Amino acid sequence: MELNKDADLDASQVDDQRGSGGGGLGGGGGLGGIPIPIPSGKIGLIITAVILIGGLFFGGRSMIGGGDSGSQGGNSDLGARCVSSSSDPNRFNETDCRNLLYVNAIQGYWRKAAPQTLGIQYADAQTNFFSQSVNTGCGTADSGVGPFYCPADREIFIDLTFYDELKNRFGAEGEFAQPYVLAHEYGHHLQTLNGTEAQVRRQQERSPDDANRLSVAMELQADCLAGVWAAHATEVTDADGDRLFTQVTEQDLAQAVDAAEAIGDDTLQKQSGQRVDPDSFTHGSSAQRKEWLQRGYTTGDPKQCDAFASA
Repeated sequence: MELNKDADLDASQVDDQRGSGGGGLGGGGGLGGIPIPIPSGKIGLIITAVILIGGLFFGGRSMIGGGDSGSQGGNSDLGARCVSSSSDPNRFNETDCRNLLYVNAIQGYWRKAAPQTLGIQYADAQTNFFSQSVNTGCGTADSGVGPFYCPADREIFIDLTFYDELKNRFGAEGEFAQPYVLAHEYGHHLQTLNGTEAQVRRQQERSPDDANRLSVAMELQADCLAGVWAAHATEVTDADGDRLFTQVTEQDLAQAVDAAEAIGDDTLQKQSGQRVDPDSFTHGSSAQRKEWLQRGYTTGDPKQCDAFASA
């Protein structure tokens, strides 16, 4: 993976709430996760499931974090350090600046691709950097929740320090694991925009016995959409027409696959000392997550991401 060191970025796509003591999104009600014990005794949530059972809007196990999260502060600081190459020649040494570029690249692709391939108008979703805790329209979340998408806000929330968890606890050390995680979350945003999220919620309410199966399909579809983005990442440009990613390699895809496999339901159950129980899966097995991520990348076509038909 190579980033364009001279790229001009749009800081308005990220709200940096770190150090703000819980964010300011208001809302309340509805946030529910599916807590799963992990070896240290912490409670984690697998990467953003939009579970929607009994009012639960999302849950999942996001073991994600990455050391050098950069200076904390408001968007003025993020913009000053990260927006252009003249602001800081070493800006992409910082996790927050790199993640700002990833957000720009993901949304830049879907703005064009969503109308062309899915027949829907894309609406930007803000990504929120937070620390410790944050208030959302789905409820209050703390840092034990990994990156997640809240359908009520149509926004994404991530504590960047969780990239350390993904790397140190689950062995997904590759840098491309980070844009994969964000692209997965934006896959959930697309599901909201095209009505899939609402339809699944209704089906889960009508048929609770099918709730887990539908949840797995949503997660695998989001993995596939993340793969589609990765296949086209080098096509996205900044306002000056310069590419954001100058190279994405097969090794980068392998890093994303490593991350997807590390957070498969069966792998997490084994690591926590539980018996593998496919009926309890909410995100899919490691093999399934690998399969759907690779399908998206290989085909480059979001129309090939119908995990519900396969389910």
